[in-house]
Amino acid sequence: MNAPRARRGFTLIELLVVIAIIAILIGLLLPAVQKVRDAAARIKCANNMKQMGIALHAYHDANNGFPPGVYNTGDAVYPYWSWMALMMPFYEQDNLYRQADTWARGKTYAYQYWPWGGFWLSPQTPANPALGTVVKTLICPADGRQDFAIPGSQAGLNGSVAFTGYLGVAGLSGTSYTSTTTRGIFYYQSKTRFGDITDGSSNTLMVGERPPSQDLYYGWWFAGAGYDGYGTGDVLMGAREYNYAASLGCSSNYVGFQAGRATVNCDQAHFWSLHSGGGNFLMGDGSIRFVNYSNNTVLPPRSRLPRQPLSPDGERRDAMRWLLLMTLVGVVLFSLGCGKEPEGEQKKPAPRRMAKPGEKGKSATP
Repeated sequence: MNAPRARRGFTLIELLVVIAIIAILIGLLLPAVQKVRDAAARIKCANNMKQMGIALHAYHDANNGFPPGVYNTGDAVYPYWSWMALMMPFYEQDNLYRQADTWARGKTYAYQYWPWGGFWLSPQTPANPALGTVVKTLICPADGRQDFAIPGSQAGLNGSVAFTGYLGVAGLSGTSYTSTTTRGIFYYQSKTRFGDITDGSSNTLMVGERPPSQDLYYGWWFAGAGYDGYGTGDVLMGAREYNYAASLGCSSNYVGFQAGRATVNCDQAHFWSLHSGGGNFLMGDGSIRFVNYSNNTVLPPRSRLPRQPLSPDGERRDAMRWLLLMTLVGVVLFSLGCGKEPEGEQKKPAPRRMAKPGEKGKSATP
């Protein structure tokens, strides 16, 4: 009778080889999985923008014009409501619009019509509930911060605050909205119609990506007065926001379409996205274009309303002029030692300000 043969297990070397093979496979798969996730987020982001484009065109048809970038005509119902808030009924947010409208017309609390409530009072009166409502259409899925609202204790008011990753294109700068040669489709109290887009709606940027600021002071979708009282940084953004960057204590190197990081507060002063290589833009005709960061120099002329059509050669000449100007500015700043600050040495951001009735801008620090 033969004795039973003993089972042979893995040797240490064989086990290590198997572990090494598994590690290599994981290393090969992770980048592929990440690319698939990034592509899915980019497509979802573009779909959200497409829905916004359809809503904006429907609003235009119903009101003979696009919504104001920031509404503030002195009435006691919708002060500082953003273009996203005003067009809520056109992207399936009818219930939220009615809730916000009913609240703004109520008389239960002092300054109930004010979107941030009586934040300067003691005790504070409640803000409009829509201010803290997360709307999926208005957020980019690549940024998990936009999935949540922050509490009022963090925002400096009585009510939560929700965010957006999409800002209306205000031309060169949201602050210079009075200039008819530099403003875009959206600006403070704008009343833009298709007829005002002289270069053609398919050539003019209408909405771009910019995640909320690192400190979450800016990017409030429902009502945001911005750093300047005109909505810049909250719901509007220009292609060249030099004053915005300066107000944050940041150099002009942070101005212009370029890659950014959610951990760098200075990157709030320009359009950028969490997608690789560039960001989505909604054009005036409702189409979506993914713009590479290398096209920074042609962003300003595509952000403005009154511009003569350019031939391909003219477009290149325009880009070269912007490139030469920015190169000269960079040389001067470098010679003065005004380069980018290291990430660990970011200047303290300007205090979050919310406008009080009768004031231009915001004046409460959280």
